[in-house]
Amino acid sequence: MSSRSINSVFYAETYHPIQAGSIDGTDILPHDNAVYRALLCSSAGLYDPLGDPKVNGDPYCTVFVGRLSHLTNEDTLRKAMSKYGRVRNLRLVRDIVTGASRGYAFIEYQTEREMLRAYEDAHHSIIDDCEILVDYNRQQLMPGWIPRRLGGGLGGKKESGQLRFGGRERPFRAPLRPIPFDDLKRLGIAPPPEGRYMSRFQVPSPPRRKKSSVEKEESSHKRILKHHEGHTRRNSVEEMEEQHHKSSMEREDRTRKRIFVEREESYYKKTNSEREEHLDKRRSVDKEGRSYKRSLEKKERHHRSSVDKEENSQERSSRNKEKTSHQHHGKPSYKHERRSSSQDHSYDH
Repeated sequence: MSSRSINSVFYAETYHPIQAGSIDGTDILPHDNAVYRALLCSSAGLYDPLGDPKVNGDPYCTVFVGRLSHLTNEDTLRKAMSKYGRVRNLRLVRDIVTGASRGYAFIEYQTEREMLRAYEDAHHSIIDDCEILVDYNRQQLMPGWIPRRLGGGLGGKKESGQLRFGGRERPFRAPLRPIPFDDLKRLGIAPPPEGRYMSRFQVPSPPRRKKSSVEKEESSHKRILKHHEGHTRRNSVEEMEEQHHKSSMEREDRTRKRIFVEREESYYKKTNSEREEHLDKRRSVDKEGRSYKRSLEKKERHHRSSVDKEENSQERSSRNKEKTSHQHHGKPSYKHERRSSSQDHSYDH
């Protein structure tokens, strides 16, 4: 046996007591007294699902909530289920004599979308430490429905020995034995959908509201109008974008022209005083530059003159030294000559 065949399941769209008591939906005989009792009620028409005066509201916007704690009250349940949408009506089923909770309730939402959200997301959530079961309103929407008190219903516990299959919690398994199509057809039981089984992890979709011919025409007309509006809106959006692009380009051109004109006007609107001030500034700058050049030239000339004076003074001092040295060497020779001449004169005498 493959894992694919184990995980292949299907769900009941109509209720039949014999099929609900079968694990694969192919039984043709009731296997316990409760199934036999439910079959009698179904064949005799003893149960009217719309005869309950307490049942009110739109069944397509209503969910069934089971496995509630007996301590859970209306306020706690409303607060927990308001996470998924706006609750229009809430009915917690209680015992007629004691007034205690029976552990299940019916909650009506404002729209079908909110009901679907609660149907998909609230299943197996926790309220007052109990894991709840969420299903659609089978009492009003499932053909042939028989409640648990008459031997029908869905789910159940293994301890009771009255398990019912085909619901969200316990779906039918894909049959492993040959399907008795003739017997199922004779009993009015829908055969298993061969080749169209679902996975155990897929969420079965609840029944949707059937639209009348007038509603279909209105919806198609609305769809056509919506498509036409979308097309015209698309065209209008494109036209608006083109107009916006053109206006932005024109605006940019105007700004460029304005800036150019302002620059020209600012250039030609300069007064003579501004021009004279500009010329004065240029003249003062030129004067400062010329004065600075003159001062530099004076400094250079002064430096050159000082250098020339130093060189002249050095030359003069060197010349004087030479003269003095010549004079000093010449005088002793003259005295020696005079002395020798005087001695010669003395010897002659």
